[in-house]
Amino acid sequence: MIFETHGHYDDEQFDTDREQLLEEFQRQDIRYVMNIGANIATSKASVELAHQYDFIYAAIGTHPDDAPELSDAAIEMYRQMAVDEKVKAIGEIGLDYFHEDVPKEAQIHWFRKQLELAEELKLPVVIHSRDAAKDTMDIMKEMQGRLCGGVIHCFSYSTEIAREYIKMGYYIGVGGVVTFNNGRKLKEVVEAIPLTSIVLETDSPYLSPVPFRGKRNSALNIPYVAKEIAALKGVTEEEVYDVTFKNSLKLYRMEENMQAEA
Repeated sequence: MIFETHGHYDDEQFDTDREQLLEEFQRQDIRYVMNIGANIATSKASVELAHQYDFIYAAIGTHPDDAPELSDAAIEMYRQMAVDEKVKAIGEIGLDYFHEDVPKEAQIHWFRKQLELAEELKLPVVIHSRDAAKDTMDIMKEMQGRLCGGVIHCFSYSTEIAREYIKMGYYIGVGGVVTFNNGRKLKEVVEAIPLTSIVLETDSPYLSPVPFRGKRNSALNIPYVAKEIAALKGVTEEEVYDVTFKNSLKLYRMEENMQAEA
């Protein structure tokens, strides 16, 4: 069984065949999908999609690139949205210093505000961090003991940083990058950390694994990621699926689903 922990299936790239694709997921034993919001509009779309399909759940939050859309009123709107039983996390939220389009101060301010919302609501967090290793870690350490876990999505930092997050109770999100020829750093992380700290993700429609790099991604490509992880860890693909599935249910506090699957 597969748990796709991070996809954006509300994206316009899926508008022409979304229904057919999601039906195919269920035929391919993709048991659960977490559809991730990246701003107010896509968070609303994620919740709507989750209500259309029993196996889809939603995360709500604003990506650092869209931090300027946030306000106290927007945070209150997220608070009200989170009452929905299909909402399982706050995310994706975090820091992204790659493009430098949004001032760091604004990113940090709204990152903290959304973390505080997650603390209040007792929801896990989905963290986006790009070229912002120190600031992200510093803020997450400030919040240590106040949050109920989460995942460092599309992990791109060192093994040492991964181990630090794992000590803090976070999972490491691994997707298509682990199959790239230039993905050596992530391969080293996967080799070094326990399988019990890894969850499978796609970031669909982005970051397709080899041999589909550059094309639209979806959870149908997760087997290529699982195969690479299995090779790096020296375990079977079945073990990768089994362990990461259980990890994902724990991450999103969906253990009751684990009992249903037993």
